[in-house]
Amino acid sequence: MATVRKHADGSGKKAKRTGSVRRQTGSRNTKPAAKEERVYISDVDCYLFGKGTHYDIYKKLGAHFSKENGTEGVHFAVWAPNAAAVHVIGSFNGWNEDQYPMERVGEGGIWQTFIPGASSGDLYKFMITTPSGERIYKADPYANYAELRPGTASRIYDLSSYKWTDSRWMNQRDKKDYFREPLAIYECHIGSWMKHPDGGDGFYTYREFADRIVQYLRKLRYTHVELMGIAEHPFDGSWGYQVTGYYAPTSRYGTPDDFRYLVDTLHKNGIGVILDWVPAHFCPDAHGLACFDGQCIYEDPDPRKGEHPDWGTKIFNLAKPEVKNFLIANVLYWIREFHVDGIRVDAVASMLYLDYGKKDGQWVPNKFGGNKNLDAIEFFKHMNSVVRGMYPGFMTIAEESTAWPKVTGKVEDDGLGFSFKWNMGWMHDFCEYMKLDPVMRKGSHYNLTFAMSYNSAENYILPISHDEVVHLKCSMVEKMPGYEVDKYANLRVAYTYMLGHSGKKLLFMGQEFGQEREWSEARELDWFLLQNKLNSGMLHYSEELLRIYRRYPCMYEIDNDWAGFEWINPDDRERSIYSFFRKTPTDRKKIMFVLNMTPVEYKDYRVGAPAMGNYRVILNSAREEFGGTVYNNVPEVIKAKEGNCDYRDQYLAFDLPAYGAIVMEFSS
Repeated sequence: MATVRKHADGSGKKAKRTGSVRRQTGSRNTKPAAKEERVYISDVDCYLFGKGTHYDIYKKLGAHFSKENGTEGVHFAVWAPNAAAVHVIGSFNGWNEDQYPMERVGEGGIWQTFIPGASSGDLYKFMITTPSGERIYKADPYANYAELRPGTASRIYDLSSYKWTDSRWMNQRDKKDYFREPLAIYECHIGSWMKHPDGGDGFYTYREFADRIVQYLRKLRYTHVELMGIAEHPFDGSWGYQVTGYYAPTSRYGTPDDFRYLVDTLHKNGIGVILDWVPAHFCPDAHGLACFDGQCIYEDPDPRKGEHPDWGTKIFNLAKPEVKNFLIANVLYWIREFHVDGIRVDAVASMLYLDYGKKDGQWVPNKFGGNKNLDAIEFFKHMNSVVRGMYPGFMTIAEESTAWPKVTGKVEDDGLGFSFKWNMGWMHDFCEYMKLDPVMRKGSHYNLTFAMSYNSAENYILPISHDEVVHLKCSMVEKMPGYEVDKYANLRVAYTYMLGHSGKKLLFMGQEFGQEREWSEARELDWFLLQNKLNSGMLHYSEELLRIYRRYPCMYEIDNDWAGFEWINPDDRERSIYSFFRKTPTDRKKIMFVLNMTPVEYKDYRVGAPAMGNYRVILNSAREEFGGTVYNNVPEVIKAKEGNCDYRDQYLAFDLPAYGAIVMEFSS
């Protein structure tokens, strides 16, 4: 009997199961078409890699199909400069440790060999003999595919066979100015967005997930999805932030081509793909990068430089050209081989500061005696110059939690060169304010206005990410004070403020419909809540917010300049009311916001109007369809009247709902 599975919209539909992930990852793929070219490591490859500028190095290191003297097989190459010997072992030779020795190439520490008859799907590892004679077994740092955990081997895979169908998206991407385009990001963890009822891990494959998430994101009008935990990682509970396979889409959800199908499908439906990317630290597991050839080549041997004491992870040694090359080429790999549209760089602050999360004696100052990581600064400038220079439509987004200057500044102006920066200050002030009892909010009134004072410093994204709904922080709706109905009313007005504030938008999955439990990677979102009026109303409200955002250019064309935002009254702290409008110099359509952050209704509320004329109400958060009440009926059109209010010569008068958000369109 076919399983009936609830979709994200609550409808019952038969979920087509194309085979479990475990069967897919354990299968042996067919051989690729015969290759005429021979893959090998040349002197030029060694030279460029040693300089840190071999941006195609992933095409040489790792496992690649080759043809030598008329014989088809696989060329293997690995960087292990301190190894006494390296052998390839795998399922193709019964894991024989002596059959396939590798040959050292030049002086840079690269080893290579050719193995005839090796095929797609075969498992393999590098057996490295250290100078002391110890044998260690390592997964391939450049592998395109990995054995499903708890297995730790790499898997040979052919990346040449997938036929892309997203040419229209790719052709248009580099022509867009994403600073002046709408950018609404849905942060998502594939393994816990929705679980399959067949048992086991409950993971949908990349292909099955694609068919479900596309329908949902199109309904909600998101422009992009940001995917957590795509690079291979051994532990589900790390959420993908402790990586062992930087070049391998995790096998939890299928093959690399399955992941390509996901990206392809999203692109064909007008949705961009951003990946979380983790160059700040890596997993210390024995089969990974740590002490790779018996010595520290990816990390610094000094634990004060090479380890995060709080996280139990290793820190990339960015002083080494080969390590920088590994990371920069990795970004280019995801762009070229998987068509991704951006990366969100995790934990940037931990890279920029040598003393981040460390006590005295746990870190080493730079050559000038300071705490700035000069190698990380140079790395970011190098990475952004190369990646954004080659692919102007590609976004690099920094999760940077301090006031480091010019994160999105131009490299030639001593900036780091990122496209956008998460506005962590805005997020913190916003969440702290919204958690307050309404009686106390007037004392923190300027929490919600402060971010505009520095808004022009960077190109900002306003993030409400997974980090804000875990570790006893509560979900977004449970942060809100009051009874149940008050919590949802609070959340509606909170999201309206987020929509209206300058900056691009990001929201973590489940928060769009009022997920009540904290997020856990072990279970799916609480889709059953959509049976409740408040949750279905919250989802509908989120949809309406993004409809307004996508429809009106004034909402996104100018996000880092006062030319796009103007306060009407930021100082009404006694009533905890905020009013402002969004604008562009060239478009006559403007959007005005009036937000009441208390449970007090104000009859005949008056607010200064930017101009005379009619103001059409396009959103009222108190409406019943959103989970609000029906007692308040704000008219569809409000006519401005002459008279001084909020230092303006005209005003609007209407009944402002309790916890009410009123959004109006007007022209001038």
